[in-house]
Amino acid sequence: MSTTEAQTVTPSAAHTASPTEPPVSKKLNFSVDPKAVDAIRRQIKKRGKGDALRVGVKGGGCSGFSYVIEFHDGPPRARDMVLDYGDVKVVVDPKSLLYLDGSVLEWEQTLMKQGFKFVNPNEKSNCGCGHSFSV
Repeated sequence: MSTTEAQTVTPSAAHTASPTEPPVSKKLNFSVDPKAVDAIRRQIKKRGKGDALRVGVKGGGCSGFSYVIEFHDGPPRARDMVLDYGDVKVVVDPKSLLYLDGSVLEWEQTLMKQGFKFVNPNEKSNCGCGHSFSV
């Protein structure tokens, strides 16, 4: 794969490594829960265009870092990881993937709220709103 191509993986391929190949570097993983994939699909359909959602991390928020979720139109950027769930794609940039390694994007629906929730094993602490964290 050249450095100008995005890495597209299916969810099952994103979590497996070939036992015959020596590890060059640690494979970073991120996954999306099936309920979250359905929620993404509904939101994209409601929007009426596109097929991808970009997730990431940016500096800021009351705990140091904030999660970012936004629609993504057009081709992925070079070095992006693209999780392919058929008609839904989730795009993650390599810098964010360092902070999201091992995380799962879930869809949470309760009587009081509904929305996406990051289950991130790298979080050392988070704020009460659940949108910012520290590592």
